[in-house]
Amino acid sequence: MSSPRQACRRADQGTTARIEALDVLRGVALLGILVMNVQAFAMPQAAYLNPTAWGRLDGIDLAVWLASHVLFDQKMMALFAMLFGAGIVLYAERVEAAGKRSWALHCQRHAWLMLFGIAHAYLIWYGDILFTYAVCALALFPLRRLVPSRQLALGFVLLAVTSLLFLVFDATVPAWSEADRQTFMTEWQPSAAQLASEAERYRSGWWQQLPQRAEMAFEMQTFTLLIWGLWRSAGLMLIGMALFRWGILTGQASRRTYLSLLAVALLLGVPMILSGVHWNFANDWGPRSMFVGTQFNYWGSVLVAFGWVSVVMLLLRANVMGRLRLRLAAVGRTALSQYILQSVICSLIFYGHGLGMFGHIERSGQMLVVLGIWLLQLWLAPLWLRHFRYGPLEWLWRSLTRGQWQPWRH
Repeated sequence: MSSPRQACRRADQGTTARIEALDVLRGVALLGILVMNVQAFAMPQAAYLNPTAWGRLDGIDLAVWLASHVLFDQKMMALFAMLFGAGIVLYAERVEAAGKRSWALHCQRHAWLMLFGIAHAYLIWYGDILFTYAVCALALFPLRRLVPSRQLALGFVLLAVTSLLFLVFDATVPAWSEADRQTFMTEWQPSAAQLASEAERYRSGWWQQLPQRAEMAFEMQTFTLLIWGLWRSAGLMLIGMALFRWGILTGQASRRTYLSLLAVALLLGVPMILSGVHWNFANDWGPRSMFVGTQFNYWGSVLVAFGWVSVVMLLLRANVMGRLRLRLAAVGRTALSQYILQSVICSLIFYGHGLGMFGHIERSGQMLVVLGIWLLQLWLAPLWLRHFRYGPLEWLWRSLTRGQWQPWRH
């Protein structure tokens, strides 16, 4: 029997560049997702979906919101989910090539990831995505060998489930009781008193925040998972499996393919999202923006994510990224650790057990925080990997999955 390292090389067809392309993409997604996550740390929850709920929305702050909405909102999450789907296929291939049972390791691997997600959500930040990805990964494993065209088709079908659910919710609004309408409005457009109460809670100590964080985490991992996270993430993972097997995520597709996907992003995805922006402002960001107004970005984000893939792959082919390519790849290789690090840093900046800046920094200022964290992570990740094989949480995850401590240093 060949060694695991040789098996991994065969499963990856001996191309280090392909792995690097995945790592660079993952690094871009990891850094990009902070543009949106920082808003959830810095402002009341309602402001994430309804930008009129809190803070200024004019001048540079409007420009920042618009740019983040068009280029990052759900796009980085889509890209990350597609890469996660590709990782399911790649990991199974490597394990099976080494003569081991992939299903058992897959289950252990994602059961531990689920526990990481629960700890992240309840102890640090309610907006965790790891739990959702772990649930989807366990459900999708039997579908990893479907023909790529079927994976792609099924992925879009699953995406459509959430879209249809939201349209059904919109159609049933007239039948809602007055109490239900009031409950929804307090979440979509909270009163000044409610916003002040939320701000005060997050500016307090860690223990005082716990009830709010636990309530939000439980909702994210139950109700939100069932109506949104499960279908969207699973659909995108299947799409990612197909793109991986076609070589699109690994830089193996033709230049024409990447240019075509970029054209789709620019000519269909971006105009679709901008149409949604116009629709929402024309309707004063009323309650229907939650169910109908979000549809434009929900679908447009998938197309723009394809554009991000194309841009990164074309830049890698042109060999114009220099050392940035290596730094992004290092961030991608330590993505789990870097993701949690982002949450820890943001919690220490915005919450009361740190600097307590919650509600004090507008969107434009939040981007300075993002830039600072980006620079830190682009410096820290390659420095760490000079001395260690894996990121600290990647090492722990790998050790727990295999049931024994793995070598850490080079």
